[in-house]
Amino acid sequence: MRKTYVIGIDQSTQGTKALLFDRDGKLLARNDIPHAQIVNDFGWVSHDLNEIYNNVLAVTKNLLKQADVSPAKVACVDISNQRETTCMWKKSTGEPLDYAVVWQCSRAKDVEERVSALGRTDEIRFKTGIPLSAYYSACKMAWLLENHPEAAADVNDICLGTMDAWLVFKLTEDHAFRTDYSNASRTQLFNIHTLEWDKELCELFGVPVQMLPEVTDSDSVFGYTTMEGLFPEAVPICGVLGDSHGALFGQGCHEAGMVKATYGTGSSVMMNIGDAPVLSENGMATSLAWKRNGKAEYVLEGNLNYTGAVITWLKDDLGLISSAGETDAVARSANPADRTYLVPAFTGLGAPYWDSEALAMFYGMSRTTRRAELVKAGLESIAYQITDLIRAMEEDTGINIEEMRVDGGPTKNAYLMQFQSDLLQKRISIPEHEELSGIGAAYMAGISCGLYEEKALFDGIKRSGFVPQMAPAVRGEKYRGWKMAVERVLQK
Repeated sequence: MRKTYVIGIDQSTQGTKALLFDRDGKLLARNDIPHAQIVNDFGWVSHDLNEIYNNVLAVTKNLLKQADVSPAKVACVDISNQRETTCMWKKSTGEPLDYAVVWQCSRAKDVEERVSALGRTDEIRFKTGIPLSAYYSACKMAWLLENHPEAAADVNDICLGTMDAWLVFKLTEDHAFRTDYSNASRTQLFNIHTLEWDKELCELFGVPVQMLPEVTDSDSVFGYTTMEGLFPEAVPICGVLGDSHGALFGQGCHEAGMVKATYGTGSSVMMNIGDAPVLSENGMATSLAWKRNGKAEYVLEGNLNYTGAVITWLKDDLGLISSAGETDAVARSANPADRTYLVPAFTGLGAPYWDSEALAMFYGMSRTTRRAELVKAGLESIAYQITDLIRAMEEDTGINIEEMRVDGGPTKNAYLMQFQSDLLQKRISIPEHEELSGIGAAYMAGISCGLYEEKALFDGIKRSGFVPQMAPAVRGEKYRGWKMAVERVLQK
């Protein structure tokens, strides 16, 4: 029987989905299962690793049944995953020693402060491309080891890794302990210059190198799986990427200077910078995009906490709208001369300002500022923040970005997308499908196993777009107003 299908496992923060692609790369079906968000009295956020693994098996089985596709026709499997979430388990039994510590959990803050006091933060940032933070896996791994002293008894039987490493270990017949370059580069233990685990950093955080997975090319064969007997014979897992990296690949951003922005609760803006790392002078993170065909490529990335979350705030907390879909029409009804700005520094300001003490503010209101103007300011704050990141990336690299490829729910908002294009003075391109992280990993897997031809695959992606329409003088005045509003927020 000819094998013509790719199954993508997209393991995200809220749940796990399986995606089915045909031999032309067309997305045929999707199945989702959420998992519990375990939050204790301290606000620690955890996930049950066994629950997630069982959900992977369940969504795969459900998907094939839903699509009426024989398991014997599956050619390969791929994984895209929530990044930085940290797992610990015993190699001999395959059983977790604790819940996974989720990327957004701050329980390892004490580890960060202790390491910071050693005065080596510049070294950490140079070697890893990212600033010292409990957000990344190194501090979380240290916390897990410190709270499980029994793990030190046999360093050769303890596995520490990100979610992709856990799933590869559980799914593969030989329990392969591997991660890919994109995920390794987000741990804060991986040297992005030497492309290996950094022994000095591992010692600094107290994480034995023996506990870390082998780092494998993103498009290599990580092992073979039957999904615990679902497939009649084992198929390769041959594409693994962190979710944002998967979206970058799925958007076809394979050359230096190409950019994607994912609009969600927060936003990830990522720029392919080619085969050499660039350390940002503007607070961006530098990571590996992937390593494929034996070649490593790098990215600059900026993350924003409040983009789509601003719309949720306008709806749930202020009651100014009843649904996110309303914002387009409400913003269009606002007085175009109103100069109100929202700087959504609800948890401080991140890149490129990096002021954790900053407070949110509506700025520039007049007596005639009403509901529509406030909603418009909230919607436009998303575009202003992303414009700040794109300008910082252009400054860091000297590359003039011509187009930004976007994905995520808010891209359905035509007012926002047109305003984003106007502010950036660049084309905004939106692909026909939303599942970009899963699509990217699946495309990489299908190319790796010989099912897909890369150029034809990406040439076949259909996109809609927006081009700049705003007069340069108007754009300049609006952006200067935004910068004034930010300056007010940054004042102590």
